[in-house]
Parts: sequence; C-alpha cells; structure tokens
Amino acid sequence: MSKIKLHWQILIALALSIVFGYFFTDHVGYVTWMGDVFLRALQMIIAPLILSAIVSGVLNLGSTRNLGRMGAKTIGYYLVTGLIASTIGITAVNIIRPGVGTDIALEKEMLLEADTATLGQTLLEIIPTNIFQALAETDMLSIIFFAFLFGFFASRLGPTYKAPLEKAFNAVFEVMMRITMFVIRFAPLGIFGLVSGIVAEQADDLAGVFSSMGMYMFTVIIALLFHSFVILPLLMINLGGINPGKHFRAMSVPLLTAFTTSSSSATLPLTMKAVEENSGVSKKTSSFVLPLGATINMDGTALYECVSVLFIAQIYGMDLSVIQQVIVVFTALLASIGAAGIPMAGLVVITIIMSVLGMPLEGIGLILAVERILDMFRTSVNIWSDTCGAVIIAKSEGETLKV
Repeated sequence: MSKIKLHWQILIALALSIVFGYFFTDHVGYVTWMGDVFLRALQMIIAPLILSAIVSGVLNLGSTRNLGRMGAKTIGYYLVTGLIASTIGITAVNIIRPGVGTDIALEKEMLLEADTATLGQTLLEIIPTNIFQALAETDMLSIIFFAFLFGFFASRLGPTYKAPLEKAFNAVFEVMMRITMFVIRFAPLGIFGLVSGIVAEQADDLAGVFSSMGMYMFTVIIALLFHSFVILPLLMINLGGINPGKHFRAMSVPLLTAFTTSSSSATLPLTMKAVEENSGVSKKTSSFVLPLGATINMDGTALYECVSVLFIAQIYGMDLSVIQQVIVVFTALLASIGAAGIPMAGLVVITIIMSVLGMPLEGIGLILAVERILDMFRTSVNIWSDTCGAVIIAKSEGETLKV
C-alpha cells in the first residue's frame, strides 16, 4: 500500500471506515483509538508550528512595507470571501426554505450556552497575559498576535541579533514540518479510526436523520458546493490566472483530512506542506497567510451559520425581516472569525447569533443530529478557501506557481 499515493490511501481508508462503522458498530472501540492518537499528534504540533511559521514568515518578508501589504491583501481576501459565503447561505435558505412545513420534534436537549462576550472583550483577550499559557492551551488568536509582534520587532533589529533569530526560527519551522511529514504517514489509519466512530454513532438512525433533516442538509451542502466550485474558482481565475482544477488536485490530502477531522487547526500542518510542495507557494507567503486563515477565515462556517439560524427560524414560524437577515450575515461573519478551529465550534457561534436576534436557544436541538456530518463539509470549505487565498496572494506577489 506504500506505493499508492497518500490521497488514494485516505480515500480507501474512508470507504473502509464507513463499511466498518456501519456493520461492526459494537467493535469500533478497537479502532477509534487510532483516530484519537492521530488527532493528538496533529494537535501536538499546532502551537509550535504556528509560532515558528509566523515569526519566520514575518522575518522573511523583510520590510515593514512588505508586511503591511501582505497583511492588507490577506485580511481583505478573508473578509470578502466570508461575506460572499454568508450571502450565499442566506440566499439559498430563502430560496429553498427547508424549515417551512417541516415537522421536527425537539428531541435533543440544548447543550450549549450562548457566549455573551462583547466584540471589545474578544479583541482584548487576543492579547495574552501569559504567552506560555496561550501556547499550552493552543489559543490561536493569542499565539498569532504574539508571533506577529515578536516577528515585527525582531525584523527591526540590527544584523547582529536579527540573523541568528531568523536562522533559529527558520530551523524550528523546518523541524516542525519534518515532524508533520512523519505524522502524515499515519493519516489513513487515523482517518479510519475517526470516521468509523462517527458512522457508528449515527448507524442506528441514519434513515431517520436523513428523512427528517434532508432538505436542511441539502441546503447547506448545495450552498457550500456553489461557493467552493463556482465562486472561489472564479476568484482564482480572475485574480491570479490560476488553474482551479490543478490546485484542487494538489490539495487533495489536506481537504480529505479536513473532511474527516472537522478541524481547521489540526489540518494546518498538512495544508502548509501541500500548498508549498504541490502548488508552489513560497514559505514566506504560506507561513503568513495560512495560520491566519486557519483562525479567522471560516467561509464554510459562516455560510452554515446563516443557513442554520434561518432554518431554525422557519421551523418556529419566525419571519425574519431583511434588516434581521443582514444582522445574521454580519454577525455570522464576525463571530466565525473568532470561532475555534475545532469540531462543533460553529454551534457556539450559532447561539451568539440567535441571542442577538432573541430567538429561543432550544432551537439548537433541531440540528444537533446532523451537526457532525455537516461539520465535515464546512471544514473542508474553510481549508479550500484558505488555500485559494494563499495561491491568489502568492500570485499577486509575483511568485511563479505550479498551478
């Protein structure tokens, strides 16, 4: 099997895991540990990889002017694509109206409480009181803030101090990428364990879940596919002259991993490796754009939140006005920026939006049954958008790509 390309190994593992999880539900405990080990290994390298990648990337950018230009392009791309994704979600749910006439009982209890933190509090908490605690807890925004600050001031040092720091962080980054390549070898086994467990959880009532929630799932997935295979390819073609098909094939491994792990953060090491080696993006661009994207660029999540909130409103017979729907779009965009790149983080964000609109939070129970399945789709879209941004920005910087 070692001669088979990694993405084919992952696809084979994915197919086998669905069969195993469905037909051998009582025995999945024998394989789910492999998924846990794989996720822990990926999570182990996230914090040091992000810190070294961003500091190295900022130092390699050189001047403050280059840093400002790259930062403006990156933030601009993420805001625009996030707004487009949210708008697509709102449009799709208004056209298809999956919640109208649907009779679904609230069989699940509300498991989450709304996060009442204001935007000001969220921005304040980006500044870490203890960077070592932030690293230990993998607090992505705090790590990114500190890494940018450290890299910026390190780049302004004289050559006596700057050169050894640059070499040190470049070396740490290379070590972390080598560890990443080692972990990637076990991706098929990890994915087999993860997906077997997910399928086993839903095996008893798969038909019931799909019959009651089919139109809602269809709305989310069709909107995600439209954003992924129409909007983002058009941006790549028009802004960078990039071949979307070639880039998609180059990203097969991180996209499959994102689909199975439902974690943007855990997939980040694989994303960086694929973007650099397969699409030809330079290390200085990928190490700047992708860690930031894994934290603040959540196209799929923002789209999913918009569809879910309006679906719940339709179930309850609430007719949200145009102004309220605009509030949903912008709240989803802002809230998704701070959403953790972990499974089910989108549910917490939905409670925030519902609280803003004064909707009953018990409505979350309506979508819990299919949350994990849809999480896999939207995480893949998050990662795909990150990589599209990386190649577009690399092209705008005059880099020669393989796609």
